[in-house]
Amino acid sequence: MDRNTMTKKARFGITMNSPIILGMAALSLFTLIVGGLWDGAMIHLFGAYRTSIADPMQYIRLFTHVLIHADVAHFFGNFMMIFAIGPMVEEKYGSQRLVLMIVLTAFITGLINVLFFSGTVVVGASGIVFMMILLASFTNIQQGRLPITVPLVAILFIGNEIVAGLFTPSNISRLSHILGGLCGAFFGFAFYFRKNVK
Repeated sequence: MDRNTMTKKARFGITMNSPIILGMAALSLFTLIVGGLWDGAMIHLFGAYRTSIADPMQYIRLFTHVLIHADVAHFFGNFMMIFAIGPMVEEKYGSQRLVLMIVLTAFITGLINVLFFSGTVVVGASGIVFMMILLASFTNIQQGRLPITVPLVAILFIGNEIVAGLFTPSNISRLSHILGGLCGAFFGFAFYFRKNVK
């Protein structure tokens, strides 16, 4: 083997394997930095909370709240999980489908908060994290067989959030986690039974 062949085989590169995940992370980091410079202004502008039905931002915030994080710890906590799970989900279901699932999950979690919890502001991608966790568990489904890990993941994650919400006082939006998980389970079943997964 000559030196040129060895050089080609040893060549190492970096690829953009998950454009949607990376794009979401970049937007979230940008809003975190801007919010830090302007004393949390991004939370007020783009977090999900109830205002007047005549306020056009009311409808935009139903989607943008998943890009806003309260602080650096909040951001890193969510995106460590998203970077661990998201690329596999994006590769399995495709970038366009992932965008659709993120948008729908953001809308559902934002809308429920606005309709039923008028005094709270929801920010962060934790609903998206839980959607991806449940969705990722469906990648192990084989033709006609449901691995026991799929219902176990659903029971453990969603059950834990329900118990934690009932017995642990916290400012974490447990409802967003539960709704995100339910969205992930719905998407997983829908894509599996319609045979739309790549």
